[in-house]
Amino acid sequence: MHRVVEHIDRHLDEPLDLETLAGVANFSSFHFHRLFSAWMGETLGEYLRRRRLEIGAQRLATQPRIPVLRVALSVGFGSSEAFARAFKARFGSTPSSWRLAKRRNRNQLDRKPGQAFTADGRHDEVSGIHSREASMDVKLIDRQPAAVAYLRHVGPYGPPISQFWEATVYPWLQTNNLMGRPLYGISHDDPGITAPEKCRYDAAVEVEPEFVGAGHYLKTTIPGGKYAAAGFRGTAAEIGDAWMDLMRNWLPGSGLQLDSRPLFEYYPPDFTVDPKTGAFECEICIPVTKL
Repeated sequence: MHRVVEHIDRHLDEPLDLETLAGVANFSSFHFHRLFSAWMGETLGEYLRRRRLEIGAQRLATQPRIPVLRVALSVGFGSSEAFARAFKARFGSTPSSWRLAKRRNRNQLDRKPGQAFTADGRHDEVSGIHSREASMDVKLIDRQPAAVAYLRHVGPYGPPISQFWEATVYPWLQTNNLMGRPLYGISHDDPGITAPEKCRYDAAVEVEPEFVGAGHYLKTTIPGGKYAAAGFRGTAAEIGDAWMDLMRNWLPGSGLQLDSRPLFEYYPPDFTVDPKTGAFECEICIPVTKL
């Protein structure tokens, strides 16, 4: 099933019928439809619509110069009218109004340094968010494909992710003698758009393609190609703000756009965490292509 949702994310601009996706999963259409609903907690049609709209919303927020019609087509809607109807039913406003509201929120933050507006309407104090944005060093890099083994967390981001690494991932890495290898934190959802209980995160480690290990894990390949990479140093409580800086502030003015590859944090082999402060270093990587 992980292969199926990965296929969906990378082909949202294409027709995604039951037979095609059942073939990706190597099941009959009848059994696949039942298994998908049981595994995801929603029907295939519900999931496809939700995913198309969530990625559409993300692109509206991060790529303000792209016409609504182009966003609609990029996530599999046949017209801007069909996209607008579905979008309003999901988010309560038209795509244009939603995009404008996000832009106004961003402008309000520019006028009020140190205060961030969260998706659920609360104001949180953010230390130095705008000074980080001003000093953000973003590089365009070419990455090679990387074979990885990963464990998946489904649920809220933030502290639960740190707990997942400590309680589940590191013991698994030690059991399989994988410590000291490059690590990845792959975020599949925007927590400002997707419901917290449905957010997916993969804790991954580079392995040989033929790797076979103990425990319940899955394997995939992180695609190579062009990425925008921003260095980060801070704590787990601060990295969400760095992601927001990159996605909502740097990307819109970069002349680039996201494509369908996953976004991730890259942790080098010498990655460490300061035991006193909890601070660490990583690269935040987003897949980009020309507008």
